[in-house]
Amino acid sequence: MKDTVQQRSLLCLREKTPDGKMACVNALWQDFGHDRLAMDWTEDLSGVQEAGRPEKPGLVAPRDLPRRRLGSVQGQAAMLHAIAHIEFNAINLALDAVCRYPGLPREFYADWLKVAVEEVYHFGLVRQRLRDLGYDYGDFSAHGGLWDLARKTAHDPLVRMAMVPRVMEARGLDVTPDIMRKFEDIGDHESVEVLKIILRDEVGHVEAGSRWFHYLCEQRGLDSETTYFSLIDEYFKGHMSCPLHKEARIAAGFSRSELNHLEALCTN
Repeated sequence: MKDTVQQRSLLCLREKTPDGKMACVNALWQDFGHDRLAMDWTEDLSGVQEAGRPEKPGLVAPRDLPRRRLGSVQGQAAMLHAIAHIEFNAINLALDAVCRYPGLPREFYADWLKVAVEEVYHFGLVRQRLRDLGYDYGDFSAHGGLWDLARKTAHDPLVRMAMVPRVMEARGLDVTPDIMRKFEDIGDHESVEVLKIILRDEVGHVEAGSRWFHYLCEQRGLDSETTYFSLIDEYFKGHMSCPLHKEARIAAGFSRSELNHLEALCTN
């Protein structure tokens, strides 16, 4: 009997070690691509599902994290560590989307498994830059904001697509160019090249979120823009941060109308 996509993605989600999770995801992607897995969802994940992660980094409230200034090697490493933590969480978020939501087209699971593989690649690139500086993932504190949002959106794939790819990951599109400039200013060209790869791929990840959000809205007879901003009101109290990376967001499936509305929320 074949393993199922849900069983294998759940196994990877629960894996705690970074190396184990990376190997698990790559093997899962290979088996999915060669049609070795059954498309069955038998486990009820309606309860909150914790993702596997290593004991370190320790998690603290965002306000308790020190400012990451790039004027020292430690500050440089702290910034890279924050990015690595986002990428590690993004692996778990993609896996969770695969194993949690049954009954969607096969292309949905293909998209999010591909995202998981790319997030593994990103995490490996950033982790190597940390090691180049004499540090590793787990050497600094981090916060659990991304996974907190996963818990809050676990009940509905439409809400997950709207709030995680189209808010949190889209915000990454906005801020990455400025982070790249900061690394460029200190001569860290290697980290800039890594961030270029991440930014390129993250456009595709947000686009996948946009595409499936629109699909789910259409299936339910909902206006996508009205629904999106209603959810922003509910989950983010109607507040957004600016500036927006408009070119990247357009490529990732945002409309001009949505961008105008988001900019209006920034000024509230």
